[in-house]
Amino acid sequence: MLGYVIKRLILGLLVMVAISAVVFGLTNSAADPAQAIAGEGASAADIEAIRVAYGFDRPIVERYGVWLSATLHGDLGTSYRQKRPVLDIVLERMPVTMTLGCLALTFAIVLSLPLGVLAALRPNSWIDRLCLGLALLGQAMPTFWFALLGIVVFSVNLEWLPASGSDTLLSYVLPSIALGYYGAPAMMRLTRAGMLDVLDADYIRTARAKGLRRPTIVLKHALRNAILPVVSIAAVQFGFMLGGSIVIETIFAMQGVGYLAWESISLSDLPVVQAIVLLTSALYVLLTLFADIVNAWLDPRIRLA
Repeated sequence: MLGYVIKRLILGLLVMVAISAVVFGLTNSAADPAQAIAGEGASAADIEAIRVAYGFDRPIVERYGVWLSATLHGDLGTSYRQKRPVLDIVLERMPVTMTLGCLALTFAIVLSLPLGVLAALRPNSWIDRLCLGLALLGQAMPTFWFALLGIVVFSVNLEWLPASGSDTLLSYVLPSIALGYYGAPAMMRLTRAGMLDVLDADYIRTARAKGLRRPTIVLKHALRNAILPVVSIAAVQFGFMLGGSIVIETIFAMQGVGYLAWESISLSDLPVVQAIVLLTSALYVLLTLFADIVNAWLDPRIRLA
């Protein structure tokens, strides 16, 4: 098990190095850092002076090496606009995004697992078709449209929930549902497919022949093996929710990392954009590593392979 974890950890580090190179290259080629610092009304001489002062005139490979070294020491740079350390700015907004992501993932799991199990227990029935229809609707419906629909119904017409902000727990209800409903269909279909395969296995027939109760067979024997791919997809979906929260946070005016990313892109604040993409990617890699470890713990065949 330890060897398996070490291999996955080394692979994750290599992925992060590749991501850092891509992020630095794209952000520095998409906009001129000197122009972003100087502002729109700056003269050519001022822009050139800033370029020399900040070292933007040096080769991009050399600049990447300096930036990567500083990043490894915990220095993600200084915001061009706020003149503050980037790490402090991102960490101030992180609790909102993490809370939103955790609540959205919880909603997706609570919705998808029971529907997937129920659909597998009644294949080709109206219950199965209803569950698949809900999954198809969630996959096809744009997140921003579902969020706006929720605001119109529950905030404007019924006045049950807040339409914006992140001050109270109620403010997270609509954003979490809008973000989580998009991730639920994939987990529901995987749960259904896994349960259908497992329910036809020999050990399930043996459990039935021994006279075990149906809830015990479904929850203890079948679901444990059917849930293996769901663990992996849940980690992936959580990463997507954190990285894709920019739309939801913008619609609901939530001061999270997603909204900060939108502000930084609009203002060409490149250090903040680099830090957000890098930290989100690192969290995504860690989630994938965690999912692999959990799967290896649940199924010894994975780590033995």
